[in-house]
Amino acid sequence: MSRLQVVSGKGGTGKTTVAAALALALATEGKRALLVEVEGRQGIAQLFETEALPYGERKIAVAPGGGEVYALAIDPELALLDYLQMFYKLGSAGRALKKLGAIDFATTIAPGLRDVLLTGKACEAVRRKDKSGRFAYDYVVMDAPPTGRITRFLNVNDEVAGLAKIGPIHNQAQAVMRVLKSKETAVHLVTLLEEMPVQETADGISELRAAKLPVGRIIMNMVRPTLLDDADLELTAAAPRTAIAKSLSAAGLGGARRGGLAERLVDPLLEEAAEYAARHTLEREQRAVLTEQGLPLHELPLLAEGMDLAGLYQLAKELRQQGIS
Repeated sequence: MSRLQVVSGKGGTGKTTVAAALALALATEGKRALLVEVEGRQGIAQLFETEALPYGERKIAVAPGGGEVYALAIDPELALLDYLQMFYKLGSAGRALKKLGAIDFATTIAPGLRDVLLTGKACEAVRRKDKSGRFAYDYVVMDAPPTGRITRFLNVNDEVAGLAKIGPIHNQAQAVMRVLKSKETAVHLVTLLEEMPVQETADGISELRAAKLPVGRIIMNMVRPTLLDDADLELTAAAPRTAIAKSLSAAGLGGARRGGLAERLVDPLLEEAAEYAARHTLEREQRAVLTEQGLPLHELPLLAEGMDLAGLYQLAKELRQQGIS
């Protein structure tokens, strides 16, 4: 597995949830994973039922087997202060610039610089080593921007080209791109088995490949259980109403008399079966589109009781069982 795992997806597909579950899965058996948030929504804190994340790495969970998950919410302004201190040794002068609003001004008028700072902080965590020479984290998982913006966000070298041709900013962007375009990185796309998310996933994969960014896996999220197969659906569509009513009656759902409960249940059941058949067909078509992308496919189930911390661990277990560990 690549050491930098970038997770993107159309809004509403659950990419933050998948990123959190992935970090738990990768931290299994004593590993250390850093879960990075770059959009300032504090979605990670909500999932792990903890207080808002500071601009600092904090342990938020213990994975099965004693592994640890740390989290970091990157603040572009504070990251720029770190950058100014690292390359220009500004110290208190940098803090003064923040008070004057110069930091916010710089990150607002130069979005390319903002992306360099966000991706650069994650890449620094990937490269960081302790005193013994061991990597500080076995994996870094980034909860990245949505699919429609992911290629531009990651392709910081192009973004910063108009800002600086030489110097520290240019060198930082080049260093970031060396990580992002290497085997150390994999960009995963999260989708639902619906037309719009699947189409956006296919478009995102094309854009990432065109930019020569490493595409990893497709993760189908919130997949509904299969209740009826094709043969069952054909039988449901062809069975006479009277036969269905008799079967319901035989199962104890209403008496056999005409106009009884069994007969009244037939129409609602047939309507539900028709809706299920339409969704079943749509999902099969969308799976085919995703299969054509030529990437590993993974499935995460729709959790009937909703998402909570226990559900997050369940999804992490699903990912481990599917070979992501």
